[in-house]
Amino acid sequence: PTASASNAGLAPLPSRPPPLVALEDRERRRLVRGLSDVDARIDLHGLRQERAFAALISFLHRSRAKNLKLVLVITGKGREGEEGRGVLRQSVPAWLARPEFRDLIVGFQEAGRRHGGAGALYVRLRRRREARRAGDV
Repeated sequence: PTASASNAGLAPLPSRPPPLVALEDRERRRLVRGLSDVDARIDLHGLRQERAFAALISFLHRSRAKNLKLVLVITGKGREGEEGRGVLRQSVPAWLARPEFRDLIVGFQEAGRRHGGAGALYVRLRRRREARRAGDV
């Protein structure tokens, strides 16, 4: 049997997700200084994990559909005296780092104090394929 015949019944190998990248230094400085702002924000603190996850996915899809570039995800910092840090503050970065989010986001990092500091994340959205093709013409 040829190689193509032996692979005919197999699913293609999944492509490797693109790596996550941090915001550019210049962009982060502009945000911190108030010279630019985020395109949209969602406040997840106070939600249970399951509901927060669903809200985050929906928000990211809607934001990307609107061709937004940078959004703010507010997780909250957790309660004083809690062991470690807040549940969402731990969970959201782990969710965003998962391979299934790579089609939606380019990267994320902790927000500046002006936008919530350790209780929030800047998330850079990946451009939609249609938007890229239209821009390439």
